[in-house]
Amino acid sequence: MRTLLFILTQCTWGILQTLVGFVIFMINVRRKHYLYHGAIVTEWKLRSSLSMGLFLFVASETGACGQYSKEEVAQRLVVHEYGHSVQSLILGPMYMFAMAFPSMIWAGLPLFEKMRRKKNIKYHWLYTERWANHLGEKVLKADSLRDFY
Repeated sequence: MRTLLFILTQCTWGILQTLVGFVIFMINVRRKHYLYHGAIVTEWKLRSSLSMGLFLFVASETGACGQYSKEEVAQRLVVHEYGHSVQSLILGPMYMFAMAFPSMIWAGLPLFEKMRRKKNIKYHWLYTERWANHLGEKVLKADSLRDFY
């Protein structure tokens, strides 16, 4: 029942980001996919990850990080991205403006990458990322990337 409600809400209240996610999914249709608590996860070639409503896109190759194996990092990454999908459930049409765009700018703009390196600021410092970690952990009862880079 919970999974059905997740899917129904993403396809109504979260329709804007779910449609964008569907387009990206179709572009990556030949990649590996699997279901994760109602979301459709796609492992793509990009090194970054993205959550668009019902669709989660995660890096197919993750590296080990400190004491964590590649598999542990990959699992925590999915929990984090699922947290973004919960943000989508909460914010609906405002998700793109309040979460997705700020997150993409924070992740992709060289200016912010340089600033994070120079000032030793973790990627997950930004409100969008901290909240995604919190929501993913709370909903799934699993660890996210909270303590990583």
